[in-house]
Amino acid sequence: MSPEPQPCVAVIGPGEGASNLDRSEARMVGLLLAERGVTVVCGGLGGVMAAVAEGASAAGGVSIGILPGRDRRAGSRNLTVAIPTGLGELRNGLVVGCADGVIAVGGSWGTLSELALARRAGLPVVSLRGWRISDSSGGDVAIEQAESPEAAVVRLLQILRIGRGGEISGR
Repeated sequence: MSPEPQPCVAVIGPGEGASNLDRSEARMVGLLLAERGVTVVCGGLGGVMAAVAEGASAAGGVSIGILPGRDRRAGSRNLTVAIPTGLGELRNGLVVGCADGVIAVGGSWGTLSELALARRAGLPVVSLRGWRISDSSGGDVAIEQAESPEAAVVRLLQILRIGRGGEISGR
């Protein structure tokens, strides 16, 4: 019997338009996830993506960047693995599609597309200062809001039933 695969969380957010707060919070999210044995996946470029990879790297964790272009060298220097796709923005589906859940830090149009794809796939999403989305009746769509990186990580891992060491319970 093969071992249980390591859980994977997509961290999404603005690239070029990321604020200092976005980057700081994303770095902490990456650090906290890696400390808990969770693999981080992101879009692999700058802003939130580079910051989450930096945080994961600082904790000795694994970060995977799903790049929009074909040049592996375009990815953040802190990625463990850079996967060039040549798909442009279409790679957003791959970023969320390979994850168990999603943490959004801040928001941009690309982030919104990833949120929609994640919810369509039934993935849990926790957001830090990001998009709030309502359905046609005005009710919130299932995107939980968190007040801090710590709260976002703890809440998503509770939803996913992932313990401190990255083990998945009750699935």
